[in-house]
Amino acid sequence: MSSIDHFIANSRFTRERIWKFYRREAEVIYPPVDIDKFQPGAKPREAFYLTLSRLVPYKQIPLMIEAFAGTPERQLVVIGNGPDLGKIQRMAPANVTILGYQATEVVIDYLQRCRAFIFAAQEDFGIAPVEAQACGTPVTAFDGGGTAETIRGLNRSQPSGVHFDQQTASSLRRAIAQFEEAEGSISGANCRAQAERFSSRRFHTQLVGHVLELTQTASRQTRTPA
Repeated sequence: MSSIDHFIANSRFTRERIWKFYRREAEVIYPPVDIDKFQPGAKPREAFYLTLSRLVPYKQIPLMIEAFAGTPERQLVVIGNGPDLGKIQRMAPANVTILGYQATEVVIDYLQRCRAFIFAAQEDFGIAPVEAQACGTPVTAFDGGGTAETIRGLNRSQPSGVHFDQQTASSLRRAIAQFEEAEGSISGANCRAQAERFSSRRFHTQLVGHVLELTQTASRQTRTPA
């Protein structure tokens, strides 16, 4: 790692890991999200919850299914494909609908209509929760990894969602109940505004600015005195 001049991390979470393993500082530049493609819709919100994910173990889809199995009055829709699809289909109760792969326009339609988006994985950043917020959709997410930074919890002004602190079904159920109690304080406008912090335009501006700053600093350091 001594041959690397500079590190750029996609979240503070990743920056901390870079320091832990390499003892090197890193600049945080959040990755670009195509928020122009994901827009709030005109249709009214419906009662179902939604998750969108590759169906692999670390995404914690079984945890979500277990949480909703314990509250059969709530509905969960799961969109995504992957090696765990068969397992997830077999374990899903009547109030959980597994749609598998869906085209982008279908995904956007569900994001625009769902009551809230559910995310239980620990990701370095996590694109899907930002796409959900770009559609004006609140997010209930695990308070670890990138979503601790991309979701404004109820303890902050202009919240865009709710965090839960353990990757367990009971912790998720408590967070959903907390969201339902505080739902009126989480506006679609606040969710959209939060998503705009991670736009492609912002990424380009930050990245170009950082690279220019580094090259200018290097140039000053290597300039031969007159």
